[in-house]
Amino acid sequence: MSEDFFQGYKGAALDVLKKYNVRVWGQATVNTTRGTFQGTILPRSENDDDQHIVMKIITGYNIGIDIANVTEMVETGYKKANYKIPEKEFPYTDGLPKVKLIGTGGTIASRLDYRTGAVIPAFSPGELYGAVPELADICNLTTEKVFAVFSENMGPEQYKKLAIAIGKEIENGVEGIIIGHGTDTLSHTAAALTYMVQNSPVPIVLVGSQRSSDRPSSDAAINLMHAATAAGHGDIAEVMVCMFGPTSDEYGLLHRGTRVRKMHSSYRSTFRTIGDIPLATVTRKGVVALKPEYNHRRRDRNVTILPYFEEKVAIIYYYPNMQPDMIDSLVENGYKGIIIAGTGLGHVNKPLYPAIERAHAKGVHMFMTVQTLWGYVHMFVYDTGRDLMAKGIVPLGNMLPEAAYIKLGWVLGQTNDPDKVNEMMLKPINDETTPREPYNGYLVYQGGVKEVEDFIRKVHK
Repeated sequence: MSEDFFQGYKGAALDVLKKYNVRVWGQATVNTTRGTFQGTILPRSENDDDQHIVMKIITGYNIGIDIANVTEMVETGYKKANYKIPEKEFPYTDGLPKVKLIGTGGTIASRLDYRTGAVIPAFSPGELYGAVPELADICNLTTEKVFAVFSENMGPEQYKKLAIAIGKEIENGVEGIIIGHGTDTLSHTAAALTYMVQNSPVPIVLVGSQRSSDRPSSDAAINLMHAATAAGHGDIAEVMVCMFGPTSDEYGLLHRGTRVRKMHSSYRSTFRTIGDIPLATVTRKGVVALKPEYNHRRRDRNVTILPYFEEKVAIIYYYPNMQPDMIDSLVENGYKGIIIAGTGLGHVNKPLYPAIERAHAKGVHMFMTVQTLWGYVHMFVYDTGRDLMAKGIVPLGNMLPEAAYIKLGWVLGQTNDPDKVNEMMLKPINDETTPREPYNGYLVYQGGVKEVEDFIRKVHK
């Protein structure tokens, strides 16, 4: 057979395919010492090993088969797949809201290129319509790719460009904005935009997907439909994260940009509001508010854009036996602000005290959050907390460490005056700190307990 039939395979894995005359894109039955598998043989990334064959099984999931376990392979059919996104002209419908999708490089609608292991994104209106045709029933969508980076490469430069782009779109009359974004740092960008884009008259909805669109369990299409509904029809004019709700696909959740966090590496319901409840649920039928107070949609075009950020800011996650040079090195390298995620009510060990004093003397702004995530910094309770405040550390209530980091960078981008910095950090902009945590704002269930297992069976996962 021609090498064209074995895309990406090499070495021992290539020898196995040739031995049994099975091609890439061939439908095959593979007998192994661990059972029999049926499905389609997929291309391999050019950088992968030569010990596995990749198969998309009939459920739609991809598996890797160790060639050492293969006893027989039989090709039962052949049909080469085309993973190009279908493109159709996005229709314009009178009466539907104008929504702008701003792309950052996230793959909210995409297919996998099995040859390289990369994703082929759908981004133009035509591609998105081809991938998720239901969008045309929700809004009149236009798109713009502001930049293309993985979410781990998002940072102050991108935050500021996004804020400016959002301001221009609001001025141009859009009725809602969607930002397609990778999930890993989605909450950081949501916090940054909350500070940089204030008093918006329209919803600003960040959305991503945990699983690529070629997987049967992908959340890409439903998240995008929910985001379009929230942006085009919802009344909540805030910076929000729209992601999966329960595993039943019943609804999505809208989370406030300063109180949301990614809490699982792979679950579709990974995003949770911490220390509070989500803003709303969303389905294709509309948005249902869960909190009574929020910023309402307006008809004006007034918005305050504050695209500022000081990059010399860091988070220190305290751990036992942390050494003073951790703080000293930041000061020596010119860092102007430090967020500490302390233990308990906001504590670090005594060996750090001299380094904290040196940092304070150099004018470094230091603030305390709690690494428990839920709960408040209370530095008046123990001597440790009172000592740390005396050395210049300011408590930040129940602000999440990541939101605090983003806010400190934003504040120091505008002023270095200690009094002004403290004033701005302690004044809430949109619930990054709250007066109290509601009784249902802290829910971490433990599996195995009878009442929890009963709840899971009866309600949702």
